[in-house]
Amino acid sequence: MRSITEILYEICEDEAVLDPDCELIESGILDSLAFIELFSALEDEGIFLQPTRIDRTMLKTPRTIERLIEETAENEA
Repeated sequence: MRSITEILYEICEDEAVLDPDCELIESGILDSLAFIELFSALEDEGIFLQPTRIDRTMLKTPRTIERLIEETAENEA
């Protein structure tokens, strides 16, 4: 699986996303279209998240998105 920073960089084309603590929402790097692209890219990687069931704070930084993915994987196991 590609790392979340690789996926985000592909979507946003902004090197700021390489920082695991980059504020994706507040900075405007991750807008509504980018969110859709992110969920689609994660599905391509076999990670299925339900956007309506995710607390927005879990999408705040690359680090919190990684944590969300890990927790989702643990709950499915």
